[in-house]
Amino acid sequence: MLNIVVLNGGRGAASLVPALLGNQGLNVTSIVNAYDDGKSTGEIRRFFDMLGPSDIRKVQQLMLPDDRQGQSNRSLFDYRFPLDADRPSVLADLHLFASGAEQVAGIAVGSRRIRSALQGFVREFLDGLGVIEKVRGTDFNFADCSLMNCLYAGAYLTCRRDMELTTKTIDRLFRLKGTVLPNSVENKWLMAVRDNGEVLYSEAEIVELRSNVLIGALYLLDRPVDRKRFSRLSAEDQRHFLTRHHAAASASPGVMLSLEQADIIIYSAGTQHSSLYPTYMSRGIAETIAGNREALKVFVTNIGADYETPTYRASDYLRGAYKYLRLADRRHYGVEELFSAVLINSSRRKAGETYVEYDEDNYGDLPVRRVIDDFESARDPGKHDGERVTGTILSLYEDSSGLG
Repeated sequence: MLNIVVLNGGRGAASLVPALLGNQGLNVTSIVNAYDDGKSTGEIRRFFDMLGPSDIRKVQQLMLPDDRQGQSNRSLFDYRFPLDADRPSVLADLHLFASGAEQVAGIAVGSRRIRSALQGFVREFLDGLGVIEKVRGTDFNFADCSLMNCLYAGAYLTCRRDMELTTKTIDRLFRLKGTVLPNSVENKWLMAVRDNGEVLYSEAEIVELRSNVLIGALYLLDRPVDRKRFSRLSAEDQRHFLTRHHAAASASPGVMLSLEQADIIIYSAGTQHSSLYPTYMSRGIAETIAGNREALKVFVTNIGADYETPTYRASDYLRGAYKYLRLADRRHYGVEELFSAVLINSSRRKAGETYVEYDEDNYGDLPVRRVIDDFESARDPGKHDGERVTGTILSLYEDSSGLG
């Protein structure tokens, strides 16, 4: 059994994780950060003072079993309350389910084992929410809220506010084919500053606000700043505050153990500043990866540009990862300690796609094996072919371990 650890975001795992799970003899662990604070996840975070479950939830959905029960459970993961959700009706439905009804939001939960656990989570969610709303003096907004986010909040309270235990509880409940772990259990909030001084106040803004100006710095804070007051500060004072209040989270014990035991470590493609760099910044991540000298460490370069990295070339992705991996521990690691190989796509299938260019001349200070090949999906141009990427990584492992 090969232990494979993937550092990824939510949607960034959509092609790679299922392909890995489709291979026999692979024990797959996905590590994601939980700093998402947009939409219903932001509402959950603000009310329950917890990390955001959205990316964890998305990857766990990829790991649901392929049997009839697994297909049925997908409905729970997919469901969102409508934009015009009627609050009294939603609460009445949740209370009915918590009291013993066999369905929630119109979804029948056939497994008695799963239904009983989810009913307990909903009771915790409702009990907690009732008190929180009184303290805050405002009502929770169910519009477009993910049902699983509510269940996650209830599970979090059930697990005594331990996010890693919560994810493991959901894992066991749905009998997932792999494991998903949050990079850290510390409840941090993400901010960023562009090279022109523009402040991005949340993970949601990092993801959604388009600009050709690159993000120059990321910060993790113990609590969100007051935007109105912060915006009045000079650029110098803003930088001063963020630099001195930045506190990188410590990687969780489960994450450290999985990296120590990994045979293959994969840096997945994805949005860099919101999904990947915050994970790389976790204290202990780089040290543990570097300390695992036997593992194959493969970096997968993005195929197309995104809002966060509109001008990145292939080497910029690897260089950015190297930068943020070293930030938390403030130690020097050789490139070869953190990366064994980098996969770079060479195809151009999708008209109008802004493909990431391979800049061969910019790898002089990046002594990493480069594998340039067609890694693009023929069925879904612009995205990775998960099977091709997985096959290449496994071949690299066989070569490196003398199994080929």
